[in-house]
Amino acid sequence: MGAYIAVIVVSVIVVAMVIILSLVTLSKGYGYKHKIDPLPGEGEKADNEREENKSVK
Repeated sequence: MGAYIAVIVVSVIVVAMVIILSLVTLSKGYGYKHKIDPLPGEGEKADNEREENKSVK
């Protein structure tokens, strides 16, 4: 009978650890600031707009 209780306790601890680690991983994933590269040509377009704004002023 004591072996069954030990197995149940260990199982509950393992399940709790998996749930806690899953929640920590999810919160870190949602907290991460994703960065994307600009589209090709976007940098040139921004540079051209800046040059136009400088010449207008």
